[in-house]
Amino acid sequence: MKQFKAESKRLLDLMINSIYTHREIFLRELISNASDAIDKLYYKALTDSDLSFNADDYFIKISIDEEKRQITISDTGIGMTEAELDEHLGVIAKSGSLQFKKDTELEDGHDIIGQFGVGFYSAFLVADKVTVISKALGAETAYKWESCGADGYTIEPCEKATVGTDIILTVKENTEDENFDEYLDVYKLKSIIKKYSDFIRYPIKMDLTRSQLKEGSESEYEEVTEEQTVNSMVPIWKKNKRELTDEDYENFYNEKHFGFDQPLAHIHLSVDGTVSYNAILYIPEKMPYDFYTTEYEKGLELYSSGVLIMNKCADLLPDYFSFVKGIVDSEDLSLNISREILQHDRQLKLIAKNIKTKIKNELEKMIKNDREKYETFYQSFGRQLKYGVYSDFGANKDVLQDLLMFASSHEDKLVTLDEYVSRMKEDQTHIYYAVGDSIDRIKKLPQSEAVLDKGYEILYFTEDIDEFAIKMLMSYQDKEFKSVSSADLGLDTDAKEEEATKEFATLFENMTSVLSGKVKTVRASRRLKSHPVCLANEGDLSIEMEKVLNSMPNGQQVKADKVLEVNVNHDVFKSLQAAYEHDKEKFDLFTDVLYNQARLIEGLDIEDPVAFTNNVCRLMK
Repeated sequence: MKQFKAESKRLLDLMINSIYTHREIFLRELISNASDAIDKLYYKALTDSDLSFNADDYFIKISIDEEKRQITISDTGIGMTEAELDEHLGVIAKSGSLQFKKDTELEDGHDIIGQFGVGFYSAFLVADKVTVISKALGAETAYKWESCGADGYTIEPCEKATVGTDIILTVKENTEDENFDEYLDVYKLKSIIKKYSDFIRYPIKMDLTRSQLKEGSESEYEEVTEEQTVNSMVPIWKKNKRELTDEDYENFYNEKHFGFDQPLAHIHLSVDGTVSYNAILYIPEKMPYDFYTTEYEKGLELYSSGVLIMNKCADLLPDYFSFVKGIVDSEDLSLNISREILQHDRQLKLIAKNIKTKIKNELEKMIKNDREKYETFYQSFGRQLKYGVYSDFGANKDVLQDLLMFASSHEDKLVTLDEYVSRMKEDQTHIYYAVGDSIDRIKKLPQSEAVLDKGYEILYFTEDIDEFAIKMLMSYQDKEFKSVSSADLGLDTDAKEEEATKEFATLFENMTSVLSGKVKTVRASRRLKSHPVCLANEGDLSIEMEKVLNSMPNGQQVKADKVLEVNVNHDVFKSLQAAYEHDKEKFDLFTDVLYNQARLIEGLDIEDPVAFTNNVCRLMK
């Protein structure tokens, strides 16, 4: 018996127990190696006139012998000599595929995927003995390599009629923790092949049993076993876009179980350049039920030359586009020895950057060319885009700002920021917005009166994330955002407000004293037309943001700097003046009631409902 080298022995033990996280990966690795062996024969035929390569003659066969507990993976590839068996299978992490690729330097699209020799040793994840019988092209003698694991291996001559390799796995017995019998189930292996190796370019064949009516019978069935090809071979992403219909893309979306909806749009990419890859991306119609839970995993399926590497490669999508589904297949990615863990290399980052741009372009195209479809998308995922603007300290706001939409006072539909700015009045210097629980409630806000009176459009923010995102955005096309509840509206009425505030300064100082700790100040308002009172806010923290932050489980009970604004032209103000001059107790009651009215308008709780109702009753006497 030959011994593995010491470092190889340690690596084999590590690989079996640590590197691979899913035992079923063994079949993917062995099928990839079999595909490589056929590829090598193909390359050989390109340069050797004595060889012909008829693709129909080459395949991979998977067989099961339940009694012997054996799985056999056979290929019709180039085979291995005794020396190659010793060299490639006797030294862990040694693979002939990578060297063969360097030697041939052929670039006709047939890439060698088996560049990682340890893939073969994944067989020991499910087998306690591995036998390799191989006959090399042009050789008269076949050889058998056999090993029971890290103890070593043997190589000896054997009989094999055809060129190629058979890998025979003697499957382990079940343990308390592991059910190895499942790998002796033909339909289990078929499902593993469909999952990982569906797009290997050569047929993967299995003997499958099905029921059919006996000839001449209308009720009696018989079991029929026949050889079937179980893989698709040609992936949809490598087909010409002009040959595919929308139905083809939708069928693929359903086959891959990307969602229970129908995709709103698909993006088919075929990129050749610094990094080459194919991709099909989908923009779903509906949000997955678990989208905002910890169970949701973003990411695209990642393939290397048709072999599934990762079910969810999160690094290919930014968080704000985490709703996108699809696949990426590249021959250029650097993979680690097990093909399971992707190295975060330059090629991956280039692909991710390009994908981000393509998704944004598709969404912008949808806004312009299919507004109804985009609005359907936005109802599902607009919140995610707003989170993207707000997160990472606004690092992604330039990417996302043109994709945002809000309801508006201008029309009963969602509008983009670009549409808002394009129809701003000549004298308008700010983009105005109002915040509330619903559009109906926002429309009734007294703070909006002055802005609407100027003929300015107001954006309606009804989601808790809206104002946070806009605060991060700060401006759009050099136009600053301004809340209708802001203390400084930037209107020409501000000077008149200041004059009125000076005129009634003593009265307002007394109101501020009565409301000590509740408001920062009281002043005259020119924004109010028909309402007697409202709350405005100063500083970066708005009243709506205060409500959102304080409703969170770990809310710090923050407070916005509130300003009570009084309409000095309203009849209620005349009563307030009279009370101030003649009845200090009544003046205090008026002040308290007006303040709580303003809180109710803002959707804020009344701090002392009993005292408020008692004060109203006292005023009604």
